[in-house]
Formats: sequence, C-alpha cells, structure tokens
Amino acid sequence: MSEKPIHDFPGSDIDVHWDERLCIHIGECGSAANSLFVGDRKPWCVPDEVSRAEVRDVCERCPSGALSYTDKSGEPEHAPAENTVGVVYNGPLYLTGELDIDDAAVDMAGTRFRAALCRCGASGNKPFCDNSHLGSGFEDFGAVGETGPGLSARGGPLKVKRTPNGPLMMEGNLSIRAASGRVAWEGEKAFLCRCGASKNKPFCDGSHKDAGFADG
Repeated sequence: MSEKPIHDFPGSDIDVHWDERLCIHIGECGSAANSLFVGDRKPWCVPDEVSRAEVRDVCERCPSGALSYTDKSGEPEHAPAENTVGVVYNGPLYLTGELDIDDAAVDMAGTRFRAALCRCGASGNKPFCDNSHLGSGFEDFGAVGETGPGLSARGGPLKVKRTPNGPLMMEGNLSIRAASGRVAWEGEKAFLCRCGASKNKPFCDGSHKDAGFADG
C-alpha cells in the first residue's frame, strides 16, 4: 500500500477518489459501458470522459466503498432508502445504507454508504474484506434460514460495531439478502458472524470462542 492510500482523479465538474485500503477489485468500475475507467490508460480514471451523472452512478456501484466522489455542484452522495446486508456466495458481507461503521477512518468517505465486511475471519484489514477468503478455504453459499422479527420502518442510521473478538453487531433498520437475492431477514438488531466458524451463518452462534478468533 502506498503512503497515500487515497488517489484523486480531478474533473471539471466532479472529482473521483479511489481508496486502495478498501478496494477488493470486484471490477464494477472497469466493466461499466463507458470510458470513465480504462485499465491500461494513464490516468486510469478520467472524469471528464463521461457526464457527472455517469461518474456518480459508476462510483456508487462499488460495493466496498473504495470509490467516492466530490461533485462540484455541491450535491453529496445520498444514502439508499433502506439498509441492506447482502451475503455473498463464499465471500464477504456487502452493506449499503446510511452506515456508521465504528472502525471506518474519517477519510473513508465511501463507507458511509457502501462497505464490504469480512466474514471469513482471515482479513488483515478487519472489519473490512481484503479478499483473504479466496485463499483461506472459506465456504458458505449464502443461504439464510431465519426470517427475523420484521420492520416497522425503513432506512435511518445503521450502527455497525465489531464486538471484541466476536461478531459484528448491527443496530438499526436492516434487511439481510441471501446470496440468491432473496430478502430473507428483517429486524433492528443482528449479530453477524465474522470468524467464519458459525454453523448458523450469517448469524453468530458463539463459535468464535472455541475457534480462538481474534481481532488482530
């Protein structure tokens, strides 16, 4: 990682920021059907190649929060109307919403709306995913069996806190989507496994104690 982990790409109407601390190379940016991001070009990102609306759209596709922008019109990114956790097949948790993640640095602007959180237990960048699941042997296909107590409201702040050597505690209106895309669970408080050992994924079942899971 470079000494300056946030890389800025200025444009006339909007600037793009890429945070290498968060990037897990999903490729939503490079796969977009426009020339905002071109892999073998220097610079890689040229905001003036596309409209301001396209820049915003592509950056907001980034599931890890590694991409963010500064719109010179003054319009900020807006939180989605609902807080959602997506359980990825053999991969992390994708969060979208009005996020308040305890361990997000103040300059991780994208994580106020989007984040990829580790659930295999092996990340060196906890609570964020760093793709360690690819080599750790982690396997979970993303089925969700529980339905939750339900919701009386949508949206609003979602507090995300990692308990010491234990699960992620989420407080706020929340929907959990299975890897199939199905809305499986809804409620206002959930404890989600991040050690990789739970038999009731994505929920914690206390397995982190026997597994010797540690935050470090």
